[in-house]
Amino acid sequence: MNHNKLNICLVGFGNAGKEFCRMLVEKGEEIKNTYGWNVVVTAISTWSKGNLLDLSGVDLKRALDEVEAAGRFSHDNPQKADHSTTDMIKKSGADVLIELSTLSIKDGQPAVSHIEEAFANHMHVITANKGPIAWDYKRLKALADEKGLYLLHETTVMDGAPVFNLVEKTLPGCRVLRFKGILNSTTNFIMEEMEAGADYEAALKEAQIRGFAEADASMDIDGWDAAAKTAALINVLMDGDATPMTIDRTGIAGITVKDMEDARSRGGKIKLLCEGYRHEGEVKGRVYPAFVDNKDIFSNIDSTTSILSITTDLMGEICMVERNPEIQQTAYGVYSDMLALIQDITRDEASL
Repeated sequence: MNHNKLNICLVGFGNAGKEFCRMLVEKGEEIKNTYGWNVVVTAISTWSKGNLLDLSGVDLKRALDEVEAAGRFSHDNPQKADHSTTDMIKKSGADVLIELSTLSIKDGQPAVSHIEEAFANHMHVITANKGPIAWDYKRLKALADEKGLYLLHETTVMDGAPVFNLVEKTLPGCRVLRFKGILNSTTNFIMEEMEAGADYEAALKEAQIRGFAEADASMDIDGWDAAAKTAALINVLMDGDATPMTIDRTGIAGITVKDMEDARSRGGKIKLLCEGYRHEGEVKGRVYPAFVDNKDIFSNIDSTTSILSITTDLMGEICMVERNPEIQQTAYGVYSDMLALIQDITRDEASL
């Protein structure tokens, strides 16, 4: 079997990036044998750990060991490079950019620029960063289509759970009428702790200790993360034109233990819901804490579990639950997009 080569430029090397590279190290032979492709990372560009560049392939094992040991790439690593991210993308000789940089909720940058740079250099794009999909999906998708490139983004909502693929690949002819989800695990965990009697501050602290919540948890608490996911779902599944700013957003900071007790006495719980719906020809979105009856499947979504219910015209309502994901599930989203890309490219080449 002749092996095709897929060169990857990786922007960002946080937990998901490292786990994805571990998967590549572990599964490289399997990918070769199953798909006939040799996957090589030619560039890793990071904001705080340094950069690595080698067109014949970055030594991923060494890169992982160095970051594990010292939090950054070693100064004597022969593959170390000193370029801006834009130059790293240009010099990487990659077929695909994998965008794993940190989310900017205000505008989706610099990820949007990285993606534009990739398209300009005729690279496909896989993004786990929800910023570009929440802020600028329509334009970026049109740009990709115009150049005959793929823009994949499964990881942006519910980690590796096949949310976008479910609709695109397995529900042909269905129109998404609305969706409802519990998509932010930090707030779900905090409200569960409060149900058990902890006050808000104690619940937040516990979430921070366990690593669900950032030191500055306002992105989660104020509903911004949920709003970005809602906008991404609206833009892709409902052909809407949302940004996180257009989502009607209420966070959980105002929820008290008494609110929780009142909900319990009414036979339910309070959950932070994300919704997308059609109203007078427009697609709208909202994020808000709501009473959920104990008989509703949504009331059983505990800890860091997520749920998404999608209502379509022909197939009715479908629910997907992702139970307590770890970082492997996030990395799998990127990995599954990569395999989907390999299959798409193979099919395109066969039809030429």
